[in-house]
Formats: sequence, structure tokens, C-alpha cells
Amino acid sequence: MPYQWTPDHPDTQTDWQLSLWPYRSLLRKDFVLFMGATAALVALPLISLLGTVIVWALLPFFGVMFWGLWTAINISYKRGEVLEELVVDETSAHLIRYNPKGERQEWHANRYWVTVHLHPRGGPVENYITLRGGDREVEIGAFLDVSERLALYGDLKRAIRGDSPR
Repeated sequence: MPYQWTPDHPDTQTDWQLSLWPYRSLLRKDFVLFMGATAALVALPLISLLGTVIVWALLPFFGVMFWGLWTAINISYKRGEVLEELVVDETSAHLIRYNPKGERQEWHANRYWVTVHLHPRGGPVENYITLRGGDREVEIGAFLDVSERLALYGDLKRAIRGDSPR
């Protein structure tokens, strides 16, 4: 799951932290392998044309395709650089969201008044989770998968009440 509890087993502790991040299906090390394999596959048709004028006509198109793929994947990585951290102690809950462009969004509330809500159909995504406390309601984990949000909801509800999130 793309979220982590700190400590791993907060059974007896009232202070804990939850970190959430988007799932990456293509890791950076796999990105290099993918781009290398793509370059090799693109080079196969060019090998049969070596020594002809046609290779010079096709080479710019393959170069633009390779550059476009590289750029698109890097833009996707930058847009997915989201991190949400929920820090809860005996008296307060503090949610910080680090957005892709570097800005931070923060939310504070008294732990006693914090409630977790699941919106199965009413939110922008299915199984939308919000935290309500103080004077506002904030989303958490909207970038997670539908089943991950459902699992997170149960864990988060137990953790906010003071039970173990596991």
C-alpha cells in the first residue's frame, strides 16, 4: 500500500504519523530500462536501412518520438510528487500536503473533534475520504486506489478513536 504508519504498531501509543503518496507503476530504475528497451526496439528497423538515404529521413521522427516519450513520462513523475502527512498526538491532528509544485497546504484541529468520513459516491472520486475538525473539512488520500481508500478509511477511523489502525 502506498501509505505507512509510524510507528508500525501504534497499539499502545496515542502519538502516530501517517504518510501517503501516489502509487508508482514505473519506478525510476525501471524508467531507464524502459527507455533503453524502447531505443533498442526503435533501432531495429533502422538497422536494416543503414547505408541508405532513408535512414536519415526516418531518424528525426524516431528522435522526436523518443524525446516526446521521455518528456511525457518526466511530466507524469513531476505531477505525481504528492505527499500527505497526518501527524496526531494526544491533543491535536495536523495534516500537511506537499503539492507537486512545492507549495504546502496545512490543516490543524483538536484531536477530540476530528472525525473521518467516507463518501462512497458523493465525492470527486469513489470512496472519497475526508477529515472534519475545527472549521473545515479536508480530503485525504484522494490519489489512492478505490480499494486502498476503503482500507485506509477503516484504519484511520480506528486510529483517530485511539484503537490500533491494524
